[in-house]
Amino acid sequence: MTVKNKFGFGCMRLPLTDKKDPSSVDQEQFNKMVDLYLENGYNYFDTSYAYHNGISEISIKKAVVDRYPRKSYMITDKMPTWLLTKAEDNEKYVNEMLNRLGIDYFDRFLIHNINTPWFKKAVNAETFDYLRKMKEEGLASKIGFSFHDEPELLEKTLKEYSNGFDFALLEINYIDWNDPIIQSKKCYELCVEYGLEIYVMEPLKGGVILNTSDDIKNDFKKFNPNESIASLALRFCASLDNVKVILSGMSNIENTKENIETFNNFKALTDEEWEFLEKEAEKLRKNIAVACSECDYCIEHCPHNIPISDYFRIYNAKKQNPDSNIYTAYYHKLANEEVSAEECNECGTCIDYCTQQIDIPEELKKVVETFESGFNPYA
Repeated sequence: MTVKNKFGFGCMRLPLTDKKDPSSVDQEQFNKMVDLYLENGYNYFDTSYAYHNGISEISIKKAVVDRYPRKSYMITDKMPTWLLTKAEDNEKYVNEMLNRLGIDYFDRFLIHNINTPWFKKAVNAETFDYLRKMKEEGLASKIGFSFHDEPELLEKTLKEYSNGFDFALLEINYIDWNDPIIQSKKCYELCVEYGLEIYVMEPLKGGVILNTSDDIKNDFKKFNPNESIASLALRFCASLDNVKVILSGMSNIENTKENIETFNNFKALTDEEWEFLEKEAEKLRKNIAVACSECDYCIEHCPHNIPISDYFRIYNAKKQNPDSNIYTAYYHKLANEEVSAEECNECGTCIDYCTQQIDIPEELKKVVETFESGFNPYA
């Protein structure tokens, strides 16, 4: 089975019935999105043990596995690296994932989120060897790993542990391509050098590319009023020669329809479009106060349950629109209804889980400094 036209369904940001509860997946709407996606000839679903507090896998079973023939779709899942304490944990979590999904093999299986602390966990739990065994025994058709760290760690991983592996899942988008921290281009080139297929996550950088300033939105309208910002971003990734799959996390039927249209009518980027995105990437990097992709791994491990990504989203919006007072009201509303950003005691637990390598406690201090001096309607 092949993946048609590189378009994969990322199941990390599914529609919810309650926006405050990530486990409240709107199954009815998700089923409709799946039907539309499959009807258009696409077939690749990507999930994780952690997504939607484990409900993502269960929702895929209901929407896909229980309703379609096994050979009509592909399912990718990921080992919860952060939970590994010993070699026996590998089989335990794999069996749990298979049971949640209602399948007896994975089309693709990854070690989730190789970074400095989790790389050590994967090595100590012999997870690289375990995935090779999965492939040998037919439990996974192809094996890989997702990566969130500096190129030096990626090169070490590739050199010492990539034998027998088929692909790497990398964060690639036009902002991060030449970003000095993420260094997507260098990571891409390293994986190509070692003969791995490239799968793409965060092509829209968790919505950062879409939720931008009016100035940048106007740039796109002037450049091509007939194409969306999202479409150009997806085409950027799909135009890279060694990219096999691009994951797009869709939260509603409108997202699904737009992405289908982009890939059904796919055209590689022209030189003019490439140059335009390079210029806009530079502007975007300057406009983004905190490059948060809203994966929310940090929130899951914050001892105070601070809604970190929500604060960063409001903070970014304020920095892009400094004359607007509405974001100060949003900040205080969030602090009143959830947990205040001031509750951060700089324990640093969140930092190990940040896929963007952000010093979260330091940035939260800036958030507080920005908004606490303003009028608080909830005081």
